[in-house]
Amino acid sequence: MEQQPQNVKNPLWTKDFTIITVGSVISMLGSVLAGFAMSLLVLDYTSSTLLFAIYNVLYMLPHAVMPALCGPFLDRFSRRKTIYMLDFITAGLYVVMALVFAGGYFNFTLLAVFCVAIGVIGSVYRVAYDSFYPLLITEGNYSKAYSVASTLETLTMVMTPVSALVYNKLGIVPLFLFDAVTYLAAAIMETRITAREDYIDQQKANRTEERMGRQMVADFKEGMRYLWSEKGLLAVAVYFCFSAFASGASQTLDLPYFKSTFTNGEYIFMVVWGMASVGRAIGGGIHYKLRLPKERKYGIALMVYIIINLLEGTYLYTPIPAMMVMCFITGILGVTSYNIRISGTQRYVPHEKKGRFNGAFGTIETIGMVAGQLIAGALAEFLPIRGIISGIMGLTALAAVVFIGGSREAVSKIYNTED
Repeated sequence: MEQQPQNVKNPLWTKDFTIITVGSVISMLGSVLAGFAMSLLVLDYTSSTLLFAIYNVLYMLPHAVMPALCGPFLDRFSRRKTIYMLDFITAGLYVVMALVFAGGYFNFTLLAVFCVAIGVIGSVYRVAYDSFYPLLITEGNYSKAYSVASTLETLTMVMTPVSALVYNKLGIVPLFLFDAVTYLAAAIMETRITAREDYIDQQKANRTEERMGRQMVADFKEGMRYLWSEKGLLAVAVYFCFSAFASGASQTLDLPYFKSTFTNGEYIFMVVWGMASVGRAIGGGIHYKLRLPKERKYGIALMVYIIINLLEGTYLYTPIPAMMVMCFITGILGVTSYNIRISGTQRYVPHEKKGRFNGAFGTIETIGMVAGQLIAGALAEFLPIRGIISGIMGLTALAAVVFIGGSREAVSKIYNTED
């Protein structure tokens, strides 16, 4: 058989990659619109940082349980079918909620139930998507593909100010309806993906239990053993548990801080953090064109982890223009961090184990995020928000030194890889 010359590049924008990219962008546009408006709705309705934290936790709790449970299943079942089925279900759920809210039946309990349902769907979808996406990337294009994903995800954040404007003028119902349309469109597109999922046949050959339930338990245990046996993956997972803890605290406290400190604080919040989105978009464009030297990826990642936490721990003490600059820098660095970590781990983990790994990783991350949301929300009832954020970000910077810096050889084996 004739081998392809080494200088011939594989195209990134295949039919399947284009479909998954466009479909995900469409659904994210609607998700951002409804998601931010729902946050404003909860704050306006409850006027409580603690209840706002509880609302966030209710959304995140399924992400702590479902990824680990569904990961083994997604190594034996079609991830493609899971993705479009969940998008169809989500579209229907948003239609139901639009009708309920249009009838004036809003209360916090109803919103909490809806939040949990969306959290369950979103947590399973995330594992399916993260495990399926690498199958659609051609050889040599991992960094470029994840640059595209992070850039487009960032660009959808431009819908945040639109969300606030529509919510303030028209309420939540039009946003729910728009979200339903976007998820429906994404689902229809995703049914057209034709990529083969050969890992399913591999896993059938490795089946050890007759009953699916017992097999899922066995696969889950095997997945946890795999993560525990891989020192580098474990170090990355533990650090990102701390990082998620910090992110949960920031998501819970940043918006309330801006709303309570500045007139029209939600708009200032959007402007300040909009600069982070600009930074991520520019950073994604840079990484699409520029390949980082593989031998320096680990060192770059460790430095980025530390700098991001230091910036986010101090930015609230600065004037608004300085906040914008610092968020812009964290945006660029955040894309760099994401690109190195996701492309490295997804190349390192075998296809037939991606569901289990991504599920376990998602569970560990979510445990950290939920803990950050709860603890930060409770502490904010009697401690200053800026001090809480500074302390948590300092702790996370230390975690980067201990876990990523302390596992240099194992982590660099994952990060310092060629596309």
